[in-house]
Amino acid sequence: MPNEVITPSTPAENEAPRLRRVLGRWDLVLLFVVAVFNLNVVPSIAANGGVTVWLWIISLILFFWPQGIAVIELAQRYPGEGGVYLWAKEVFGDFHGFLSGWCYWTNNMMYVPTIMLYFVGVSVFILGPGHQSLADNKVFALSASIVLLAILVVLNVIGLSVGKWINNFGAIGTFFAAAVLIGLGLIVWFRFGTTVTAADFQIPTNPRFVLNSFGVICFGLVGLELASVMGDEIENPRRILPGAVAWGGILSGLLYIGATLTLLIAVSKQDISVLQGIVQAVSHMADRVGAPWIVAPFAFLLSVSIAGIGSAWLAGSARIPFVAGLDSYMPSWLGKVHRRYSTPYAALIVHAVVSMILIIVNFTAAGVQETFQKLLSLAVVLQLVPFLYMFGALLKLSAAPTFTKARYGRPTLLFAGASGLITTTMGIALVFFPAAQITSLLSYEVWMFGGTLLFVGLAAFFFFVYGRRKAARKLDQVAAAG
Repeated sequence: MPNEVITPSTPAENEAPRLRRVLGRWDLVLLFVVAVFNLNVVPSIAANGGVTVWLWIISLILFFWPQGIAVIELAQRYPGEGGVYLWAKEVFGDFHGFLSGWCYWTNNMMYVPTIMLYFVGVSVFILGPGHQSLADNKVFALSASIVLLAILVVLNVIGLSVGKWINNFGAIGTFFAAAVLIGLGLIVWFRFGTTVTAADFQIPTNPRFVLNSFGVICFGLVGLELASVMGDEIENPRRILPGAVAWGGILSGLLYIGATLTLLIAVSKQDISVLQGIVQAVSHMADRVGAPWIVAPFAFLLSVSIAGIGSAWLAGSARIPFVAGLDSYMPSWLGKVHRRYSTPYAALIVHAVVSMILIIVNFTAAGVQETFQKLLSLAVVLQLVPFLYMFGALLKLSAAPTFTKARYGRPTLLFAGASGLITTTMGIALVFFPAAQITSLLSYEVWMFGGTLLFVGLAAFFFFVYGRRKAARKLDQVAAAG
């Protein structure tokens, strides 16, 4: 760990960057819904059949519920900006905190591009019939993704007082889109029945592709920790966070199971596209009930929802390099706050630039569908690493002889920690099994193992090499001044 030396400074230098507390109770509930309930992961999961419904239920009980307990408990014990970064740092030490935060941030460098691609795949339906093929056009998909990403960055640099409304409208769009999807599914079911049978919910003979779904499901259920990453921007977090976590979790879990079942009823798993499966389902059901006009408005609502998802994860994950810049493990300019808008603008811009580069690199090597799946799978691995620390922290705190209750008792924390840790470990391991959209097993495994090692190696470099060199320069400056 770098040696910190305190030197005399002016009051202006001592003053920490000030962030504005602009997130209220319902801002948090809507943030959780738009961050957790991501319709863009449902098609890639539903494409593996009815057995995935059981995986949803298992994950909700053994991963999602423990996640809510962990977020509430750790936020009570360690409030402040940074969330998963701060919690791992306080419980396990500086390097583990940095690695947790680093993986949380870099996963979103992969995940945000998948949201952009999903936006493109859905938004073409707003243009009407005959334009759906644009989603598979690399030039169009790349251009539209970059434009949307740039817009989200600008709005979040202006501030969460503006950016939170993108999240809020995205959550409202999510509710309406899910209501239309599930409502049409119920109408089709009552009027025409369904071809789905009990056999569709059984484990297939070759479960290889289904195994990948478990990791993606766990990934789809993360997000309750997102608000705590912005802990210094919440109005009275100790009072309003627990209730917001509970409401956001319940709503998201119900919406996920309902959306997956509806997709299975409406579209055969062989015909589900990972980018357009939701709109395909609505289009198919709307034609059957004589309401094809509903597709374009639905695509618009879903596009608003996707933009909100992108904004929420872009804004939240950018707080990690911001805090790391303040801690001297990354360049200090990443910790800068915009003079006018009081936002971590440098971290937001860096995040967007790296995401753009990843989009371009992957487009040169694969098609749109495979690019989406590869980016999503690596994002799953990196996203779940902080949850190993989060659940491990519950076990360490509850097993301590000096344990004191903050929100939950020792037995609850032990169960939540053990259940979450086992489920998270399985989710990481199983996502290394390729999804059905992957055409080359070798390139997929190289991408997954190589990408994981690369990002973990970069974390070690910034912490042990960059951080220590920076500490040494500070010592030299103190010696020269003396």
